[in-house]
Amino acid sequence: MSQRVQIPVYLDFNATTPVDIRVFDAMQPYFVELFGNAASSSHGFGIQAREAVDTARQQVARLIGTTPSEIVWTSGSTESINLAVKGAADAHQAKGRHIITQATEHKAVLDCCKILSNQGFDVTFLPTDGEGLVSADDVVGAIRPDTILCSIMWANNEIGTVQPIREIALACRARGVLFHTDATQAAGKLPVNVVEDSIDLLSLSGHKMYGPKGTGILYVRKGTKLTCQLDGGGHEGGFRSGTLNVPGIIGVGAACDLSRRLMATESPRLAALRDKLEQELVLGLGEVTVNGSRENRLPHVTNLSFAGVNGLELLPSITDEVAVSSGSACTSASMEASYVLKALGRSEELAYASIRFSLGRKTTEAEIDFVIEKITGVIQMLRARHGAALAQAT
Repeated sequence: MSQRVQIPVYLDFNATTPVDIRVFDAMQPYFVELFGNAASSSHGFGIQAREAVDTARQQVARLIGTTPSEIVWTSGSTESINLAVKGAADAHQAKGRHIITQATEHKAVLDCCKILSNQGFDVTFLPTDGEGLVSADDVVGAIRPDTILCSIMWANNEIGTVQPIREIALACRARGVLFHTDATQAAGKLPVNVVEDSIDLLSLSGHKMYGPKGTGILYVRKGTKLTCQLDGGGHEGGFRSGTLNVPGIIGVGAACDLSRRLMATESPRLAALRDKLEQELVLGLGEVTVNGSRENRLPHVTNLSFAGVNGLELLPSITDEVAVSSGSACTSASMEASYVLKALGRSEELAYASIRFSLGRKTTEAEIDFVIEKITGVIQMLRARHGAALAQAT
């Protein structure tokens, strides 16, 4: 490696991204100098803030192919999802109380659906195939006369699998079913056009695309009815009350604009680095499973399971020098195997022994070379240890 690598190497960009310095520069004046209330002030300070917020709406709208008036500001994807799923369920329950989603959705969607189930809604959780995919036919087969909403995430946060969103959305539109997609991981990495793709509701989060944390977006197609989940002033077209986070909004707008302009060059660059990492680990180590679709996936993500190791030892042996995530949800008391990987048919043992690598704007080839060397050494060491333990037990 000719280029020096700074340790630890960060390959967890699906968890969060650093604020791009260009985004930070755009935000900075709105903390101290241009501090007006964009929602209610009629004087110059408020007008300046409101004009900047309008510019940010235009930037977001350009990224996803819509008009600024259909952009609703939130605090992040979790709030956007809650507004979309719960808001649609409440607003349309006179028509029916059936909702469709998939088993590998983000917890924000799954937990909303479980709460709605406890309130008397009937939720169908579609299974996926071995690559984490659902099809338009799967969705059509689940639609009933009382179906009011279908929510299918655009790209999975753990395995990167990209769903056939346009086909699913068109099938829902043809049958009078609202369609929501969690596009948190897809926006800025893949082309998104809510009009051409027949999307009714779409959720985004600023911190997944080099914007600030605590910022989010819900696209609401004109004429779509939602029940507000935060009352107190009727801001954002009545969908979401509260004083606007002007610096954050400026930041997420700038982040969307930057992602749109860089996508054509950055996505293939990351795909090439991802493929190098994946191929060298799969070929060099053997007994490595690539989780999710290798054809329909995000350009910067690979999720790998390593057979023959004790999964509980895997991450602690790596994260001193490589910041990555497992496919598991950790708490202080326990570690639960990833429900996404189990839905794909992975054994609990293999699900524990899995790593998600997600590359980003700062990732270099030298870093990938270092990670390949590090992971190879760790897996070889853990396999030898695991084999010795098995031999001793027998």
